[in-house]
Amino acid sequence: MSPELERQISSIRSFNRFYTRRIGVIEPKLLDSPWSLQEARIIYESAQRRTCTATDLVRELGLDAGYLSRTLQGLQRRQIVSRRPSKDDGRVSEIALTAKGKAAFAELDKRSRGDMAALLGKLGDGERAALIHAMATIEQALEPPPRAAVGYRLRTHRPGDIGWVISRHGAIYAQEFGWDIGFEALVAEIAAQFIKTYDPARERCWIAEIGGEPVGSIFLVKASNEAAKIRLLLVENKARGLGVGRALVDECIRFAKDAGYASITLWTQSILLAARGIYKNAGFRLVKEEAHHSFGVDLIGETWEMTL
Repeated sequence: MSPELERQISSIRSFNRFYTRRIGVIEPKLLDSPWSLQEARIIYESAQRRTCTATDLVRELGLDAGYLSRTLQGLQRRQIVSRRPSKDDGRVSEIALTAKGKAAFAELDKRSRGDMAALLGKLGDGERAALIHAMATIEQALEPPPRAAVGYRLRTHRPGDIGWVISRHGAIYAQEFGWDIGFEALVAEIAAQFIKTYDPARERCWIAEIGGEPVGSIFLVKASNEAAKIRLLLVENKARGLGVGRALVDECIRFAKDAGYASITLWTQSILLAARGIYKNAGFRLVKEEAHHSFGVDLIGETWEMTL
């Protein structure tokens, strides 16, 4: 096992210990309730369905069938769940919350929401957005949703594309990170400058599209005679996980080499984890970090470089 993998394993285990302690799942009873973590999970999952079976719960919760059966028996004795033969298959029992069980769920849900509200209330808008984005990144990395085979293509920009780039940057970064309209203004300035001084021999904009619909963008612009600069990398949520971002960055690298640049630079933010991963895997090096307050939030700006 490599030292880097050892370090990564230690980091994940440390985070697991921190997070389980922070949300209280290592306590004997969850959220100061009468219920253990597994009992609460069964109550919650049962509340999401009008009826379900033990097989459904085993599949959804990843519990041992024998353990689940014993736990359900305990909940049934406490009149939290009821069992009855399925109308479709008499050999199968359907599980549902009783009135007492629904009241137990409502109390658990109230306590859980209260704890989360208290936790998030200590954070600023940008910090909350970054936290949610990081959680989504973890979930998608460890258990990516199944995708049908989808093809995308890259093309250079045409009339109408620049307006789309500005609009989608403003909307997506406001939704995912809580950035204010100042970011959309910055994107508009960058895009307008690109159009005004566009040098097709040394600059380029690529649009990724699926089925004729734009789903991503990137710009390569002239920073100096020797250095190019990557700007405005964007991939729509529906196209993430398909390799679109890496393909856009690779296209910039290829074009920069052909155009005779000696290096490529870019500026990004530390919270943009997916983009940072793409840059690192493509061969860029982080050379500078600087804290700043922009777009209504506190950020850490990063400069990355690649020698061609």
